[in-house]
Amino acid sequence: MKALILVGGFGTRLRPLTLSVPKPLVDFANKPMILHQIEALKAIGVNEVVLAINYQPEIMLNFLKGFEAKLGIKITCSQETEPLGTAGPLALARDKLLDDSGEPFFVLNSDVISEYPLKEMIQFHKAHGGEASIMVTKVDEPSKYGVVIMEESTGQVEKFVEKPKIFVGNKINAGIYLLNPSVLDRIQLRPTSIEKEVFPKIAAEKQLFAMVLPGFWMDIGQPRDYITGLRLYLDSIRKKSSEKLATGPHIVGNVLVDETAKIGEGCLIGPDVAIGPGCVVESGVRLSRCTVMRGVRIKKHACISSSIIGWHSTVGQWARVENMTILGEDVHVGDEIYSNGGVVLPHKEIKSSILKPEIVM
Repeated sequence: MKALILVGGFGTRLRPLTLSVPKPLVDFANKPMILHQIEALKAIGVNEVVLAINYQPEIMLNFLKGFEAKLGIKITCSQETEPLGTAGPLALARDKLLDDSGEPFFVLNSDVISEYPLKEMIQFHKAHGGEASIMVTKVDEPSKYGVVIMEESTGQVEKFVEKPKIFVGNKINAGIYLLNPSVLDRIQLRPTSIEKEVFPKIAAEKQLFAMVLPGFWMDIGQPRDYITGLRLYLDSIRKKSSEKLATGPHIVGNVLVDETAKIGEGCLIGPDVAIGPGCVVESGVRLSRCTVMRGVRIKKHACISSSIIGWHSTVGQWARVENMTILGEDVHVGDEIYSNGGVVLPHKEIKSSILKPEIVM
């Protein structure tokens, strides 16, 4: 079985992290975002993943070569020379996706994190016999999204309503699809949207079915949603395999700590924290709702909440970092500095406090 992951563009919403690596390689819960998806695909028998990409394919492929062997899965790139939207990349990768098996293939949006019930999706797809299946998820505020109107009992999709002004339903497209090869015949090689142009036509022919996603879902393409996504992901680990989470007197709630990280005396860590490989957390540090990426050092009595600390950065003694502060790679925050929502580009030294949310060039 094959799968296409829509990697797409520049990851501007997650800058400054994406100034160092392409967005799918930004760590989420101690591993690159895209690896969560590739591992889930491998687990249900996908043996080839195609990355639809228009930006830095060499970096992506070089990085993923190591995982090819480790996971035993073939990873290739389909490179766009111009942005092709969400459907164009399927036409471009047509030859890579088609084989003699006639089996359906998965399409995933690389920003989406969930429990990936792909096995159930295959069963659902076979059972309804239609041309395409999409995963939908229930949200509290459907007016921000495109809403999927469907027949509850069968899952047959009737239509899509883009950002509805009045309530028409609360199920939105979750960015995970299972498509028969025949769908490729409906897509031209040009910039085109699968949600606005391709799916409505399939729905009009009563060949599109939606499965409601069990468990959590989050598009983690921007910092606030990334932090929320981490909470939901750790919550899901707590339910499924809690032995992966850290325990101890200094841990509150769900915390993921890499085995190579070192944590000092008298710290209070959690809830909803991920600490990456090689990190050093000195004594008396307080961490909550944050991600601390590979190689970071947090000095004594620093306090970090609702923030993302990029690779190999340092946070000084008694510093306070909060309110969606994002430190790019190799940023050094001085002792006793306060950051209130600072967004700091890579390789900077912060010597004075950031009192209101701003970008530090």
